[in-house]
Amino acid sequence: MTKFTDLGLSPELLKAVEQAGYETPSPIQAQAIPLALAGHDILGLAQTGTGKTAAFGLPLIENLLAAGRRPAPKTVRALILAPTRELVNQIAESLRQYVKDTPLWVNLVVGGVSINRQIRMLSRGTDILVATPGRLIDLIERRAIDLGQTRHLVLDEADQMLDLGFIHALRRIAPLLGTPRQTMLFSATMPRQMNELAAAYLSNPKRIQVSTPGKAADKVRQSLHFSPQSEKTGLLKDYLDTSPDGLALVFARTKHGAEKLKKHLENAGYDAVSIHGNKSQGQRERAIRAFKSGQARILVATDVAARGIDIPDVSHVYNYDLPEVPENYVHRIGRTARAGKEGKAIAFVSATEIGYLRQIQKLMNLEISVAGGERPVEEKPAPRGGGRRHGGGFGSKKRRGNRGRRHQSAA
Repeated sequence: MTKFTDLGLSPELLKAVEQAGYETPSPIQAQAIPLALAGHDILGLAQTGTGKTAAFGLPLIENLLAAGRRPAPKTVRALILAPTRELVNQIAESLRQYVKDTPLWVNLVVGGVSINRQIRMLSRGTDILVATPGRLIDLIERRAIDLGQTRHLVLDEADQMLDLGFIHALRRIAPLLGTPRQTMLFSATMPRQMNELAAAYLSNPKRIQVSTPGKAADKVRQSLHFSPQSEKTGLLKDYLDTSPDGLALVFARTKHGAEKLKKHLENAGYDAVSIHGNKSQGQRERAIRAFKSGQARILVATDVAARGIDIPDVSHVYNYDLPEVPENYVHRIGRTARAGKEGKAIAFVSATEIGYLRQIQKLMNLEISVAGGERPVEEKPAPRGGGRRHGGGFGSKKRRGNRGRRHQSAA
């Protein structure tokens, strides 16, 4: 069995790994860390919850320590881009654990908080910067940051960035980075555009694939329940009442729908919080803290949360609305059955979501078992203009024209 001591990490990082509670490296870590330490570009494909942050974070820190220099004012030595505020926070939290006994400095920048404070923070220089693309571009436009000395780039959850339209931001950011550089791209799924992204930004990458793209974690027990849209709220409460002690993550398709559902659950006596693009950064962080501590047993979220929540104790994921993008279903249910635990994922499917269900089952190459309800006659979803009550926060192809500013505020 591979051990962390076999991977070429320094004593300082091995100590950090032990303090973080890691015992043996996951498959993605065991394969990626030696290759990244050797300086190779990496294309890593793995399910959510398999330890990708350590897979790129540990060798990144090791290489920066080996270089043995401090960043000049406003410069960044390594840049990590992630699609959502929640994921940026999660990555930065993990990296700060790893570097606490080193001289390296980790900063993060996201939208929804004071940009002036971020400008002051960046003025000292940064070893590792974790950022959402939109806020990073804001800082570039204000000349608050210099990426010319950046020699390491990590794109985490790159497929989600593609779906959210951040490819345009990446095209603006990449030419500003220093060369030569090491680039690592990590993703849970492999849509067609990912090959194009890899060809554009990676040089002779080493490909690591530890699971079939589109495959859910092995310990997630999936089921579905057919239900008219109007009866889903009552159905959700029935399910919640059967597991009153579990942590339940409920996914809605729109910001308005998520907030409406959260308020309904609150009024019905449930301890519920919500996160979505209309929430401030402070509100989102407080909601996640309440959920993580168990103070709130239910978190209602849009897909903004699908990549950024790493809470091992989530016992149930409810797809109150099915996502329009089938890969997002995989990411959603990947929020349970983490850290070796088991979990349940239940999807509520209305007549207008049969097509979404078909796409999800095709992607995953399985037929999800039916737990209840009668399969309805398929109906076409309402047009986007009239589909607000069902519909989409991120990812709508018809709304991608002016993505840059929208995603700066949303991410």
